[in-house]
Amino acid sequence: MSKQYVTKEKLEELKAELQHLKTVRRLEVAERLKRAKELGDLSENSEYFEAREEQAVVEGRILELDETMKNAELIEKTPSTGIVKVGSTVVVSKGGQQSKYLIVGSNEANPATGLISNESPMGKAFLDRKVGEMTTVTTPKGKIEFKIVAIE
Repeated sequence: MSKQYVTKEKLEELKAELQHLKTVRRLEVAERLKRAKELGDLSENSEYFEAREEQAVVEGRILELDETMKNAELIEKTPSTGIVKVGSTVVVSKGGQQSKYLIVGSNEANPATGLISNESPMGKAFLDRKVGEMTTVTTPKGKIEFKIVAIE
């Protein structure tokens, strides 16, 4: 698995989720499994199968979070170096309209709020660019040209 860029806030959120899954959810699922086993014949016990499925989901998420934590690279808020990188806020112009985006890791991406992933087509197009440079993003609707106006 490659680097997972995360902000300090997101890392804390992921740690809290992992802690909750390991200490609370695992116990809840184990209790459900215990109760389902007490009902008897497991071959036709839908409650048991549902509990097993829930256990698989919880354990899968724990594994996913562990892997993310292992590969997490903290996004540092540093003064602009004049080059777009992960953690940069970039102001771009397209057809006379300006937009502002923060380049984040894929775990935090939310384009509707201006958070774009470094792995997205736009994020990739903006990375390593300087103020004044033009860049083209290929979308399903065609190519869009952006001008880098500012880097914060």
